[in-house]
Amino acid sequence: MTPTLNERAFALVQSMRRHADELRVAFHEVGGATVVDCGIAAVGGIRAGLQLSQVCLAGLGDVSLLPTDESSVSMPRIQVFSDQPVLACMASQYAGWQISVGKYFAMGSGPMRAQYGKEKLFDDIPGREQSPVAVGVFETSKLPTADVVQQLAEKLALPATALTLLAARTASLAGNVQVVARSLEMALHKLHELKFDLMQVVSGAACAPLPPPARDDLAAIGRTNDAILYGGRAVVYVRADDVQLSEIGPKIPSNASPEFGALFGELFEKYKDFYKIDPVLFSPAEITICNIASGRVHRFGKIAPEILERSFFT
Repeated sequence: MTPTLNERAFALVQSMRRHADELRVAFHEVGGATVVDCGIAAVGGIRAGLQLSQVCLAGLGDVSLLPTDESSVSMPRIQVFSDQPVLACMASQYAGWQISVGKYFAMGSGPMRAQYGKEKLFDDIPGREQSPVAVGVFETSKLPTADVVQQLAEKLALPATALTLLAARTASLAGNVQVVARSLEMALHKLHELKFDLMQVVSGAACAPLPPPARDDLAAIGRTNDAILYGGRAVVYVRADDVQLSEIGPKIPSNASPEFGALFGELFEKYKDFYKIDPVLFSPAEITICNIASGRVHRFGKIAPEILERSFFT
C-alpha cells in the first residue's frame, strides 16, 4: 500500500530522532504529541534545516546545499527538486494554515494540511488524505503548547499521540534553510494564482541563495523572502499549451509586481501587515518553463544580485 504524505514525513522524523544529537534538535512530549525543536531553544543548524525542509515536502522532494555562484552574492544556495511537485510543494510544503490558539501563533505547513484538507486549494489539487499519523511544521518563535496540540488533534480527528510537530524560528539556521527551500513552491503557487492547471506540471527544480542569519525573526523574514524574490530561479517542466504559457509567463516572476526592487523588510514596515503586500510579488525572480509536449522553452524574469547585496550585507 502506498504510504500517505503524513506517513512519509513521519518516517523522516524517525530518522531525525536517531540522529538528534548530530542534528542538534530536541524531542519533547507536549500534551501527548511529539514536538521537535529544530531552532527555538535547540541550536539546530543547516543539516537540521535540510531535514526539516524534506519533512515539509513529505519526502517527495530533495533539498541540498550548493556552493555559491556568481548570482548568489557569495552565499551558498539551497536547491530543491521534485518529480511530484504538486503533492510535495502544494499539498504539503505550502504554509497555508495559520495556527492561532489564544496568544499562540505559527505559520503551519507540512502534510498535516492534507489530513485537515479544509483549504480551498485542495479543491484544485490532489492530496486530501486520511492518515493514522499527522506531521506539521511550524514557523514560530515558541514551541506549541498543550492547548495547541489539543486543538490540532480535534481538527485533524486524531489522538494527540498521533501528532508530530516540528518548529523553528525564522532567524534560526534551520528556519533560514526551510524558508529558502520554498522557491519551487512559490513558483507553483504563483502559477495556481494565475489559474494555470497544476496537473499539467510534471517536475520542477529551483534554487535560491541562503542569506546570512538575521538578528531577529522579522529581519530573517525579510532576508529569506528577498533571497527568493531577487535571487530565486525555478525550472518547471510541464505538458501544456505554448500560447497559454506565453500569455501568463510575464506575470509569473516577481518583477511582474510594481513593488519589485523594494526590500521585503521595507515593504513590511510600509504596510504593517504581511497580507497587504502585493501578492504578485511572491514568486522567484526568474522562471523557466520547459514544455515537454512541444519542446519549447519559455524564460521570464531576472535575478537582481544588487538588491540581494543590500538585503544581506547592509
